[in-house]
Amino acid sequence: MCGTEISSTQVSRAAALLDETLAAWRKRPLGEIVYLFLDARSEKVRQDGQIRDAAILIASGVDRAGKRRIWGVSVSLSEQEVHWRAFLQSLIARGLGGVQLIVSDDHAGLKAARQAVLGSIPWQRCQFHLQQNAQAYVPRKELQAEVANDIRIIFNAPDRATAEQYLARTVQKYAQTASRLADWMEKNIPEGLTVFSFPADHRRKLRTTNGLERVNKEVYPSILNVL
Repeated sequence: MCGTEISSTQVSRAAALLDETLAAWRKRPLGEIVYLFLDARSEKVRQDGQIRDAAILIASGVDRAGKRRIWGVSVSLSEQEVHWRAFLQSLIARGLGGVQLIVSDDHAGLKAARQAVLGSIPWQRCQFHLQQNAQAYVPRKELQAEVANDIRIIFNAPDRATAEQYLARTVQKYAQTASRLADWMEKNIPEGLTVFSFPADHRRKLRTTNGLERVNKEVYPSILNVL
């Protein structure tokens, strides 16, 4: 189509060179990463002639110089704890250290692996996912917008003490009319308040995994075939 014919041998040679480059990138030494973001996405992949669902685990983070980078990617047919645990252990084996905060959602496999491998590090539960999770406990559709706004008020508080006051008031507000929601909020919303322990000018970018999810959507499709 471009006026040049490329043989299958040339394609194989180029793919082999790309594999070497990718392998070196995936095994490169790490260092101190202050903020670590963890997320996963599901994609269809071809294996042994069959189309199957694969979990793509990805870690990004901010280093001491303030640079955000993708630090690791792992592909498996499962997003279960064993995959997450192996992935986190591989990051440590490459020199991961200095982590002050982990930001992720509450996926069961990730949570168990994080607690086992990096359990001493503070965890910020993604506020965006918390907002989504809360909707499952709203008893009536007409309450959804009001509940979402109440949760935003908590998250946008100027400090943790104020956020906890807002939370207590909100739990009391729904204790009679939406008791399951009130119980869920009292137990789960505090997991999204860890960010208040960090510098105010950092918090907005530490509250969610949205930045990493955007990377997943923009970058991942273009590299699927080589992973």
